[in-house]
Amino acid sequence: MKFDKFDLTTEVKNNLIKLKFFRTTDIQFKAIPPILKGEDVLAIAQTGTGKTAAFAIPIINKLQVEKFKKSNDYLKCLIMVPTRELAFQITEVFETIAKSTGVRIGCVTGGVDQDPQITKLKKGIDILIATPGRMFDLIAQGYINVNSIRILVLDEADHMLNLGFIKDIKDIVSKLPQNRQTLFFSATIDDRIKKTAYLIVRNAIRIQISPENPVNKNIHHTVAFIEMDDKRFFLERLINEQEGKKILIFVRTKVRAERVCKAMERVGINTKTIHGDKEQSDRLTVLNEFKQGAITVLIATDVSARGIDIPNVDYVVNYDLPDQAENYVHRVGRTGRAHNKGFAVSFCANEEKLLLKDIEDYIGHTIEVLTIFKKDYEETIDYSNDEGATNWRELIADNEDDKKKKFKKKK
Repeated sequence: MKFDKFDLTTEVKNNLIKLKFFRTTDIQFKAIPPILKGEDVLAIAQTGTGKTAAFAIPIINKLQVEKFKKSNDYLKCLIMVPTRELAFQITEVFETIAKSTGVRIGCVTGGVDQDPQITKLKKGIDILIATPGRMFDLIAQGYINVNSIRILVLDEADHMLNLGFIKDIKDIVSKLPQNRQTLFFSATIDDRIKKTAYLIVRNAIRIQISPENPVNKNIHHTVAFIEMDDKRFFLERLINEQEGKKILIFVRTKVRAERVCKAMERVGINTKTIHGDKEQSDRLTVLNEFKQGAITVLIATDVSARGIDIPNVDYVVNYDLPDQAENYVHRVGRTGRAHNKGFAVSFCANEEKLLLKDIEDYIGHTIEVLTIFKKDYEETIDYSNDEGATNWRELIADNEDDKKKKFKKKK
C-alpha cells in the first residue's frame, strides 16, 4: 500500500517522500491504522521490517494534529529502548519524519553528560526516546514528569527483558496515566514476553509478521566450516573479494573484537570496532563513519546488534556463532532490510557445531553449507598477507625440527 493512501498530514507525507518511503512494509501496513485510531498494539516483527517507521509515522502525525488544536510543553509520548545506539537511531528516524511538523523530539541515554539533555527537556518536548537507567535518574531528579504521557512505546521489548529491565518497565508503567495508548514491539515472542506484554497492553491489536520464519526472507544464509584459528584468513579473503561492500562482522567478546580488528590491520584492511568498552562519542563516530561509507568494515559484539540500523549493509559475517540462537536473528537482521537483498555468512568451527544446530532449530531450516575443498582451504591461508601466516607450513615444520633436536640432545 502507498503511504499517500493514509490520512496523514501534508508535512509527514512530504517527509516520507524525501526519505523515498512510497510503499509500506507488512508491519507498517498493519500497524499504522490501529495506532492512528489510538488502539493498543502488540506487534511481533522480525528485525529489518521497518517497524520503527511503523510507530513513528502515526505517533508524529497524531501529535501534530493535536498541536494545531492545543499546544503545550508537556511530554506526551515515551519510547523505551534497551541500548544507547538504538535510542540514537530511533531519534534520527523521528527527527526526520517530524521535520516542519512542530513535534519536538528528545533523547536521554546514559554514557554521556546529562546537562545538555536536561536543557532540552526544560525547553519542552513532545516525544522522548530513552534508555531505562538515565530516564529513571532524571525522573528522580525531577526533570521528567510522566503524568502527561498518553503514548508508551516499548521497542525491542524482548531484548529489554533479556537485559533485566523487567522491574524498570513495571515501575515506569505504574507511574503512567491509566488512560494511555501502549505499543509493544518485539522481534521474538515467548511465554515470558507474552505475560509481560499482557500486563501492559489492554485489548491490544495483535500483529505478527512471518511467524513461521523469524528471519527476513530477503537474506541468503550460508555457513562455512573453518577452524577457529583459521577464521581470520577467510575473513581477509571475503573482504578482499567483496571490495567496496559494506560488511558487518559479529564476534562473541570485546577482546575478540579488538583481536580480529588488529588481524585485519596487519593485512592492510581498514576496519573499526564497536562494543561496550568504547566511549559513547567514539561509538557514535564509528557508526556514522560506517553509515556514510568512510569505513566499509565494522566489527561488533552482540550488545551492539540491536543498535545498528545502517542502510545497505551488504554482508553480515558471524565470525563467531552466537551463544544464543535468537541472537543470530538479530545479527543477520542488520542486512536485507526493507526491500533490499542481503547475505549472511557464518564461520563455524568444530566446537561450534552444536550452536549451529541450535540456530537451525530456531529458524526452522538448515543453512546452506559452503563447500571448501582442501586445496582452496590451504591456499586461502598460504596467500594471506599476514606475514605471520604466509609460511605457516614452514613454521610448523621448523617447530617439529626443534622438538626433534631437543629430544636428541636429551638422549
